[in-house]
Amino acid sequence: MRELPAPGALRGDSPGLSLARRSLILVALCLLALPFADLAIFTHDPWAELARMAVGLAWPSWSTLSSPLQATALTVGVALWGTFLGILLGFPLALVFARSRLVRAGCAFVRAIHEVFWALLFLQVFGLSAVTALAALAVPYAGIFAKVYAEILEQTPGSAADSLPPGAGRFSRFIYAELPLVWARLAAYTRYRFECSLRASVLLGFVGLPTLGFHLESAFREGRYHEAGALLWLFYLLIGSIGVWSHRRLVPWLLLASLFVLGPWPQVDGGLLWRFVSQDLWPAPLLAGDWTGLVAWFTEIPDLLPAIANTLLLGLMGTVGALLIALLAWPLASRHFGNRPSRFAGKALLIGLRSTPELMLAFIFLLLLGPSMLPAWLALALHNGALLAFLAARHADNLEPGMPGLPASGRYAYELLPRLYPGLLALLFYRAEVIIRETALLGMLGVATLGFYIDSSFAYLMFDQAFFLLLVTAMINIAVDAVARRYRPRDVVMDDPCNR
Repeated sequence: MRELPAPGALRGDSPGLSLARRSLILVALCLLALPFADLAIFTHDPWAELARMAVGLAWPSWSTLSSPLQATALTVGVALWGTFLGILLGFPLALVFARSRLVRAGCAFVRAIHEVFWALLFLQVFGLSAVTALAALAVPYAGIFAKVYAEILEQTPGSAADSLPPGAGRFSRFIYAELPLVWARLAAYTRYRFECSLRASVLLGFVGLPTLGFHLESAFREGRYHEAGALLWLFYLLIGSIGVWSHRRLVPWLLLASLFVLGPWPQVDGGLLWRFVSQDLWPAPLLAGDWTGLVAWFTEIPDLLPAIANTLLLGLMGTVGALLIALLAWPLASRHFGNRPSRFAGKALLIGLRSTPELMLAFIFLLLLGPSMLPAWLALALHNGALLAFLAARHADNLEPGMPGLPASGRYAYELLPRLYPGLLALLFYRAEVIIRETALLGMLGVATLGFYIDSSFAYLMFDQAFFLLLVTAMINIAVDAVARRYRPRDVVMDDPCNR
């Protein structure tokens, strides 16, 4: 009988080999694509500039801040009302999400476009007003809430509904038997999404809305690092104290109080709004039925394929970079390594990086290193890697090593990492869609991704071209999310997304 050859090192169907293959393929693709990335450093002395930024962060100048309370109040107000409107729109959609293909497709589309891009779109209608900011958050958040709420509701045990009296209607079953069982998870995810909306509200300052991000961008761009340091500490204080000032009993009062800082409300001409939606967003040849002219219109869109390639390349690099940062950084915050002061410093570092939006990090690195993919790559890797490391450390703290005599390196490699890695890799694939969304957005800083051309199209009032590029961005995000779901590890212990 012919003897079969021994299997290769990565052949087989075991969970460990499957994880190894997926990880190595991801890293290999990144290494193969890395030579095509523009990673040049253009600044003369980045270390001196970094030192000045560090001094500004260490010695913030609070006295130079102009209207910090107003900017903070506007940031909080936009985040509160954007989240609240997203819930009002998303919760009814969640109830029909599983039964309607149209609802699922619509929600996938609106959440695939970044909040800042929605702001650029609404800016053309509502101007620099609170309506622009609220719509920019509420629209994508409606799609996100619909999807996540639907997933939570689907996990409701059916046994509770059986305890109701015969003849109880669908609404009664939902209110009395289903909703109480998932209320804690719905509330937990809503709190996490509100933290995300705070970061998004800050980012809206990069398009001109006077939130904290507007003042941060101005201070960094003009080299006023002591003022920028004060604004950053104010932002971190806002994020760090969110559990205190956003208590559920205070939220209704905060919603009412924030109405006084969101105005004035713009006057919208219905005719101009209808013209923008029905004409300005669509190519003129398409509306006229001129197919030859439509082909010519497509030829005027600059460098679409390189922009898509750069978006995917930077997204791949950011994903692999986040994985490497997470593998290196999670022991900094775990109880299994170091001592109390080192773990406190590690947790503070990870919380600071995960709380700082990628666009803000990329803008800081851009000032240090010059315009290339390198600032964007560092921002994506550090932000997402810190988030994954923080969650991995929290998961590791719930584990007990079985071989207490091992040194730290052995405890990391043989005890904890094999138990953490499946969930870590699953979370990485879970965030692939988010990384691609941010990758497109970073084009606003000059990186030649799709976001660069979207921003340029809005700047030159070419709304039809900008809207088409937004559609392309959404389709890429949906495709990447589908691929990530296909190859994401299944049946692994994952940190509950509601607690993130």
